[in-house]
Amino acid sequence: MESQGNIEKSDHSVSNGENLLQARRLTPENTRIFRGTFNLLHVTVKDEGLYRAVFAVQAFPVSSPKRFIFLYYYDLKDRQTEIGMIENLDIFPPETKALVLEALAKHYFAYEIKAIHDIRWEFGVLFFNVETDKGPKKFYMRWLHHRAEDYGEKGKILLDVFDDRYIIPDVSALSPMEKDLFTRFIYW
Repeated sequence: MESQGNIEKSDHSVSNGENLLQARRLTPENTRIFRGTFNLLHVTVKDEGLYRAVFAVQAFPVSSPKRFIFLYYYDLKDRQTEIGMIENLDIFPPETKALVLEALAKHYFAYEIKAIHDIRWEFGVLFFNVETDKGPKKFYMRWLHHRAEDYGEKGKILLDVFDDRYIIPDVSALSPMEKDLFTRFIYW
């Protein structure tokens, strides 16, 4: 086993994730994910070594946010290098799952809509007044089909005029008034 700056590893090399089927699968049996030096995410892969300053990327952040999560690090030449793929985050222990979700939250910033106060339409633009997980927010969204996409099975993800993301995890969980107001404009 040799040390290579950001990684201590054996001669085993990993593809750069061109194909999901070729990616190394990371499981609780072969992978330990923990908070390490400088509060950064570290990963140990069985029989291979330690990866420091790891970050996570979702292959399908909207349709499958807890599946097909790739872990990467930067090598000595500052190239993004794949460690492997977590096929299903739910099989990992809760503390590991929380660490990976925290890393993803840093990479994928979005507002989660908790309540809808008002939506108005004017000149092809929707004006939203909402309560989010980060406090009250007003935003503007062009009234176009591709600006409101499905999020999982029951949710929607809205892209405002600045491409900021606003997520409604489950449209059916909105109050009857909020759901009526929302589906009056976003009916697809």
